[in-house]
Amino acid sequence: MCGIIARAGRGDAVPLVLSGLENLEYRGYDSAGVAVRNGDGIDVYKRSGEVSELSAQIRDGVASGNVGIGHTRWSTHGPPTDANAHPHTDGDGEVAVVHNGIIENHEALRERLADLGCEFTSDTDTEVVPHLFEHYLERSEDAEAAFRRTVRDLEGSYAIAAIVDGEEAVYGARQGSPLVLGVAGSEYFLASDVPAFLEHTDTVVYLEDDDVAVLRPDSVGVTDLDGGDVARDTEHVDWDPEETGKGKYSHYMLKEINVQPTSLANTIEGRIDAEDGEVSLEEFPPGAFEGVSEVQLVACGTSYHAALYGQQLLQSAGINASAYRASEYGTADVPVTERTLVIGVTQSGETADTLGAIRRATDRGARTLAVTNVVGSTAARECDDALFIRAGPEIGVAATKTFTSQAVTLALLARRLAVDVPHGDPRDDFEAVAKSLERLPDALDRMLSASDAREVGRHYLGSDAFFFIGRGRCYPVALEGALKFKEITYEHAEGFASGELKHGPLSLVTPNTPVFAVFGGDQDEKTLKNASEAQTRGADVVAVASQGHPAVDAADAHLTVPDVHPVWAGLLANVQLQLVSYHTANQLDRAIDKPRNLAKSVTVE
Repeated sequence: MCGIIARAGRGDAVPLVLSGLENLEYRGYDSAGVAVRNGDGIDVYKRSGEVSELSAQIRDGVASGNVGIGHTRWSTHGPPTDANAHPHTDGDGEVAVVHNGIIENHEALRERLADLGCEFTSDTDTEVVPHLFEHYLERSEDAEAAFRRTVRDLEGSYAIAAIVDGEEAVYGARQGSPLVLGVAGSEYFLASDVPAFLEHTDTVVYLEDDDVAVLRPDSVGVTDLDGGDVARDTEHVDWDPEETGKGKYSHYMLKEINVQPTSLANTIEGRIDAEDGEVSLEEFPPGAFEGVSEVQLVACGTSYHAALYGQQLLQSAGINASAYRASEYGTADVPVTERTLVIGVTQSGETADTLGAIRRATDRGARTLAVTNVVGSTAARECDDALFIRAGPEIGVAATKTFTSQAVTLALLARRLAVDVPHGDPRDDFEAVAKSLERLPDALDRMLSASDAREVGRHYLGSDAFFFIGRGRCYPVALEGALKFKEITYEHAEGFASGELKHGPLSLVTPNTPVFAVFGGDQDEKTLKNASEAQTRGADVVAVASQGHPAVDAADAHLTVPDVHPVWAGLLANVQLQLVSYHTANQLDRAIDKPRNLAKSVTVE
């Protein structure tokens, strides 16, 4: 959702806050702003638009100070205007606040504060926070105590950072939205995500709900809402700061597509023994899943498609498994017992809908497991267990490398479960599956260097719509291919189980509707028949298949997938579709890394 950065230390905070905002812009880019305590008050600079526009506005003549806060916004309450940009202040400009999340009782607080004479200048829920803070400051000589009283009055999901005139400190708190503390000697950072300050430190403390942090230029303290000291572990993030830059690539997305051989190698390193055909997950020794009778996967967006991929692998291993959209999990009367394993698949570990589903499962007695990319994330902390996909930081809003790593991690987990659970049916050919997985990064690297995706994308520019079809494990790949395409090209795209094409969607097929058919060894002859049904209606068919596949001769165009074990073929096909989406969007001059209306981590329901 939105991005928060705060800094307390010696020397000017403004350049550090601005660079932090640039690093966080994937979380929101409708508007941006900074506030700095300059020793003679608080200076606030904010505007709608991108961080670069804000930086240009304040490059000359901006006041400096040791403590500052910043925000890059993805709009929830109120449109992206200068007035709605953060930071927000009280009427006298003595308090400045940045906020991520939703204050659910903001209307009641606004009415209460208006009755006390407060005047509001924005449409946001956030503006109640500085007015409330100032209200309590007038009744207390202790700014920290006033901040605590403010936080207690808030309902909903929030991460907050605030500064106060006369106090050389940053006050932070969280409830349901991420907030992480970075420690760099006697310099301290507070942010909604680690990449905000990774170039300065990899030493972090993940704050938890109801934590209150106070950062000063020479100290930091973390307490609970009542002021009692709390102990939070200090961790080191195993991410290279260079991973958060674009390097030689024109877009983060293109970089993250092309580094998938490396991220995938990291995902599988030390986890498979191809000679013995065994999976070793140090988090889960033999017997760790003996009490499991069924598996439910909950996820959103791209992670949901990875969960569907995992569902099929679990089912083929004899395990009763179902994948649910996390936002719908609470509305369905899904049977859950203490023998149910609920797996939350979430790249960030902070997706609000997925966290909500996990919490509902926990309340009903299920065992929970987070499959996530972020050590220390809320999902990793709240679930009974965590399994990390080890894909490294992903900055592009459209997920790419994390889908591949999620799917492979779930495949390895399926093997471990099949060995443990009484009704599991481990694959007899898993030695071949494991050997093919070991070779997969190299196969992916070769495919990336020889892809024709740019030419295919150029050929179909101007089409009315784009359809993606597949069966079995290729069905979630078709869904993901369509999602990626619509996310960054803004063109109409839909994914279907190939057998469903003739049950309605075929009425939409025209000669100006290319159909991308994904072939990966799951009833490919039927998918080819379905594709030919579209072809006879005038549509071009693009076969995403290995070089010698029968679909190649029948199709109008071809995206080559290396010949690998059918378990992994869909993952390589997905990367080809990522490239088609990227090159089409680039030729349409879209904002690829920051697609309209979207944000990387959706931390509100």
